[in-house]
Amino acid sequence: MAVGRDLAHLARLLLLGLLVGLACWPLNLIDGIQDQLLGLLPGTSHGSWSLTGLLLALAPVAVLPGLLWLQRGPWAAGAGSGIPQTMDSLASPEAAEALLAARPTGARLGLWTLGSLALLPMGREGPVVQLGAAVAAALRRWLPPLAPRLEPELVLALGAGAGLAGGFNSPLMGALFVMEELTRRFHPRLLWPSLLVCAAAALVSNLGGIPLFPLGMVSTQVPEWQQLAWALLVGSLTGLLGGLFACTLLGLRRWLRPRLAGQPLLWGLALGTALTLMALLSGGWSGGDGEVLLKQLLEQRGPLPEAGAAGAIGAWLAVLLSRLLAPALVLAAGIPGGLIDPSLAMGGLAGGGLLRLLGAEAPLGVALGMAGALAGATQLPLITAVFTVKLAGDQQWLLGIVLSSALGAHAGRRLQAEPIYHALREPRAGRTG
Repeated sequence: MAVGRDLAHLARLLLLGLLVGLACWPLNLIDGIQDQLLGLLPGTSHGSWSLTGLLLALAPVAVLPGLLWLQRGPWAAGAGSGIPQTMDSLASPEAAEALLAARPTGARLGLWTLGSLALLPMGREGPVVQLGAAVAAALRRWLPPLAPRLEPELVLALGAGAGLAGGFNSPLMGALFVMEELTRRFHPRLLWPSLLVCAAAALVSNLGGIPLFPLGMVSTQVPEWQQLAWALLVGSLTGLLGGLFACTLLGLRRWLRPRLAGQPLLWGLALGTALTLMALLSGGWSGGDGEVLLKQLLEQRGPLPEAGAAGAIGAWLAVLLSRLLAPALVLAAGIPGGLIDPSLAMGGLAGGGLLRLLGAEAPLGVALGMAGALAGATQLPLITAVFTVKLAGDQQWLLGIVLSSALGAHAGRRLQAEPIYHALREPRAGRTG
């Protein structure tokens, strides 16, 4: 009997992971389409502006007003990241019925899809985390008891972590997210179910083929002691940059909220115009989630500066500024998305450019900068280290990335004391923490 119960428990956890992965699969396809569209812009193609590229640069002006109107009207339930809503569902089971229902989930995915195809500069962890939790909530209703050995809120957390694993093809990242952020406890009883569910989700969601190392297999010959020395500088500086990104996002959110409530179309037009101008001035580098930019930076292409070339340095700083401001504007407006990809792109650009100017290996700076900025923005150093090593594709980066993640999280906390996903949560009566 005990063996049968164990097998039934495993089968249900596997089913949860497989269903979450299947739900994430279309979102990964949309992300791939975005990468193809970005390839038509001059920054990525290393050509000049074409008619198609100009139309893509104008997409935010055409699309953003409509998205903000939808957020104020028929799709109001889908506004916002999705991670704060998931956290509220974990803290308050009675809220989960409304926050994880089909209507807000569908609205959030619709808003994210339209924004992604318009090349808005945002990531995707918010929608995929909320989608995973929604699948877990639905399966728990259809197949009770889904996981009788786990509390109901932990089942939702497993689904949310599986969504992150499916969206980024990283089971360990998803499992760590369950423990480091959602539940804030590391326990063997939670570890193996998290790994099982997240592995199943990643397997199914990426059958279309996100590569094992999405940014390419980039090796380094820099000795580890030099990596640690550079990590002291790059991790601290990009951690401050990540913290600045979080502060900017929260400040813009407070400033924009009353204005968007009264005139969503007008402010949508203004924000779309600002995004279009940044795209035109940066050659398109300010658009999209930043993954294409990171690929080129690791190949030592893209908007990297050259020592002594004032024009190239100025262009690098301009693109860096746009990679901070553009995602902050979009996410502050409540468009569902995420800050993982934008933080990685911003940090990789900053770290790669800094080490290029100092005469060191630019790809090392990209890897260290990705880790520092993401940890600085999210204050999640473990997730950051694991995911950055996976992106860079060589375990030789590990020590530098770990140190950069730790320093980045510490530096980011100096500017933004409250972790960003918690700061984005809406105040609710009776909620503590």
